[in-house]
Amino acid sequence: MVPESLLRLVNTGATALPSLSSLKGALLSALVAPARAAQEAGGEANLQLPDLSSVKFLGVDGHTLLLGGIGFCILGLIFGMIIFNRLKNMPVHRSMREISELIYETCKTYLFTQGRFLLFLWIFIAVVIVLYYGVLAPIPNKPLMATLPIILVFSIVGIAGSYGVAWFGIRVNTFANSRTAFAGLRGKPYPIYHTPLEAGMSIGMMLISVELLMMLFILLFVPGDYAGPCFIGFAIGESLGAAALRIAGGIFTKIADIGSDLMKIVFKIKEDDARNPGVIADCTGDNAGDSVGPSADGFETYGVTGVALITFILLGVHNPMVKVQLLVWIFVMRIVMLIASAAAYFINGAIAHGRYGNADEMNFEAPLTSLVWITSFVSIALTYVVSYLMIPTLGADASQWWKLATIISCGTLAGALIPELVKAFTSTESRHVKEVVNSAEEGGASLGILSGFVAGNFSAYYIGLSMVALMSVAYLIGLEGLGNLMIAAPVFAFGLVAFGFLGMGPVTIAVDSYGPVTDNAQSVYELSLIEQIPGIQQEIKKDFGIDVNFNRAKELLEANDGAGNTFKATAKPVLIGTAVVGATTMIFSIIMALTRGLTENVNNLSLLHAPFVLGLITGGAMIYWFTGASTQAVTTGAYRAVEFIKANIKLEGVEKASVEDSKKVVEICTKYAQKGMLNIFIAVFFATLAFAFLEPYFFIGYLFSIAIFGLYQAIFMANAGGAWDNAKKIVEVELKQKGTPLHDATVVGDTVGDPFKDTSSVALNPVIKFTTLFGLLAVELAVKLTAETGGGLTHALAAAFFVVSVFFVYRSFYGMRIKSGA
Repeated sequence: MVPESLLRLVNTGATALPSLSSLKGALLSALVAPARAAQEAGGEANLQLPDLSSVKFLGVDGHTLLLGGIGFCILGLIFGMIIFNRLKNMPVHRSMREISELIYETCKTYLFTQGRFLLFLWIFIAVVIVLYYGVLAPIPNKPLMATLPIILVFSIVGIAGSYGVAWFGIRVNTFANSRTAFAGLRGKPYPIYHTPLEAGMSIGMMLISVELLMMLFILLFVPGDYAGPCFIGFAIGESLGAAALRIAGGIFTKIADIGSDLMKIVFKIKEDDARNPGVIADCTGDNAGDSVGPSADGFETYGVTGVALITFILLGVHNPMVKVQLLVWIFVMRIVMLIASAAAYFINGAIAHGRYGNADEMNFEAPLTSLVWITSFVSIALTYVVSYLMIPTLGADASQWWKLATIISCGTLAGALIPELVKAFTSTESRHVKEVVNSAEEGGASLGILSGFVAGNFSAYYIGLSMVALMSVAYLIGLEGLGNLMIAAPVFAFGLVAFGFLGMGPVTIAVDSYGPVTDNAQSVYELSLIEQIPGIQQEIKKDFGIDVNFNRAKELLEANDGAGNTFKATAKPVLIGTAVVGATTMIFSIIMALTRGLTENVNNLSLLHAPFVLGLITGGAMIYWFTGASTQAVTTGAYRAVEFIKANIKLEGVEKASVEDSKKVVEICTKYAQKGMLNIFIAVFFATLAFAFLEPYFFIGYLFSIAIFGLYQAIFMANAGGAWDNAKKIVEVELKQKGTPLHDATVVGDTVGDPFKDTSSVALNPVIKFTTLFGLLAVELAVKLTAETGGGLTHALAAAFFVVSVFFVYRSFYGMRIKSGA
């Protein structure tokens, strides 16, 4: 049905809008010159990697040095698998293991459905790749039937990478959730802190190692004239995978979460009551949204940031030797980041075990905070040491090694500083979060929600200015001689800042993954009904040697969940920050092609060029529509979930909900997640084509706009949601006021914050990167088509694409809205 409706829209779209003939003359002249420039300067199809073996580093040529990097990637994979097996073999009671396996089975069903959906979405991308590389910009002097399949294969590899690490993340977390729940029975805080952190490090090391291994394979084994397009195809594929999994997962998890949480108010039942058929769906959603999404997102973030820097180096650096030096240095630095994260993990682990191993009380946030800072310091130190050894002289300049190391360190410092700022607005110790509680206590849900809005807005101010300050330092350092080596040195500096954000990637992923495990652990404990098993205390004492204190276990699991909420929040601005800072580097690739290496039409990148200004305004409109569309999908799905649960929940004479009812709630979540995702993807896809085909400088303005609007919208929404979430946790854990009007008020705030923090905000990151990456092909496709056929066809296609996009924008509300009795 969808492809037929799309075809009808495309065929009729040109006549559905007012004629664009009045703009034709002005736009045609703006399009033809850049088209010629793109052909002369070479676009993405003509990116060629230099011979890495032409330069030696410490007596070893670059190609051989990076071959050794594959060994470090394999060690990273082994590290991840060792922890995976250790988690699998940890002690756990059968009642808890059965629940975690049920959660995993529902997660598998969801992932299979998403896999088929991703293949359908890939068809859209494949069509554009075929048109671009197969018709308008084939790789010179290469047979089409050899080149096109390779590029398409690497786009699938990118999708498979995002999808594969997401699956691994779910399997690890569903081992860890029951083991964490069981560890709570020991009555000591350290084991229930250490288990989810181990799970997170397993995911982080596996994710970064796989992504780096794939990129090293392209760099080292794909011929240089194929490698550029393969990198682009790979990045677009992983970006598509991350966007789909992040958006759909975010919608799924919040439908389930809201549906489950509201039952606490409606029926006055406890958290994760086994009789509530929404709880299993909520546990599945914790993984679909908070594990699958971040895993795919983190994988894609590393890949896209790397591709952006590679593209810049190939297009913007003058000296071939410097190109090789920078390319090899970048990849060696990525390997060093793996080493830094592993070293810091073991250092922090020894400190944490010494301080808390036998403690009866601990602040769960403290060792996570120290892990982030230790990793930052280790990474920064290794950045300087390795830069000195690798590039002591760069283009006859012996000072660039420490300047480039300092620029990267600005990003690495941001990766540690931003989580501290996030905690100031989302932690259970935060004055803002306590303000939400105080407001709700006196004024109910209304004032509590308003205080959450305040926290979100203040956080955007402080985090935004901190990013500007660190980027400014990078910019000023970039002015000191870097311009002698490349065009637009500040753009490269900003790209390195984004690269530095990821300087402790495995740890960033680890503390992010900590949250879904702690959240699931609480649910597994309640759903297992372990307290009601006859003779359970004697059984656990006999089999595991544990003297059980059930009340103590529940208190510890709840407190740890508060730390999980906080550190889930800290990773979000880091990832969105990389998208925005890195977007400047990716957009530079488009600018280089359109301006023939910044020698023509540069004046079009200013407020004096009306299309550029109009693009800046249009980007904001798309960000606000996206926020509404993703929230609408959650709202409608949650309405249907609540409707079903209220009609089918049984509280008398049963111990737990039926599996059939639980699966029905999962089915509702999946249905609306995919409906919402389909509308959003097609609207974004065709809007990208429409604006790229309308006018290239309009499109550049549009890309800058979605990055800037998206940054602040995402930070505001993520931290407002985090404040509401932990306000509820304070009421539950510290004030022990479950079931009171204050608790009801904070539950309402939390359900408002759910799509804020876990749907709309987090999905903006992959949407920005997908649009920018896909735009690399789309805008060149447009200018080449204009150069060959004139502006008429291009503008007609722009109008048709816009009609398709607007139709799905319209459908994202009017086709999703709540209809009574539907």
